[in-house]
Amino acid sequence: MTWLRAALLGAWASALLLCLGIVIRADAGQQAREFSVVGSDFAFAPPTIDVRQNDVVRVVFRADDIPHAFTIDEYRIAKRAAAGQTVVIEFRADRAGRFVIYCSLTTDDRCRRMKGELLVRP
Repeated sequence: MTWLRAALLGAWASALLLCLGIVIRADAGQQAREFSVVGSDFAFAPPTIDVRQNDVVRVVFRADDIPHAFTIDEYRIAKRAAAGQTVVIEFRADRAGRFVIYCSLTTDDRCRRMKGELLVRP
């Protein structure tokens, strides 16, 4: 009966935290590796983000001149920033490899050719 009471108490506490908008992350103790990336003149600067596998990555992405998007298909990331706007993207780099970063906006052919790279080393 004690385990049932503990399970119910745990479920109740989780529901309360969720209702209050408090999220406890499993990686809360790990410091994020932060990168500032600017989309401007149809290019990403810097063009490469280099991390280790399982790093928590925080990208502060700013579109300087016109709207741009920061997209990495393999990580299901697609964030749009209006001209002059900054968006923050945070994810765990859980797969090693080279992944294309691109602008997914179709308003200008030059945007579709904007390319960068996420390099995740094992």
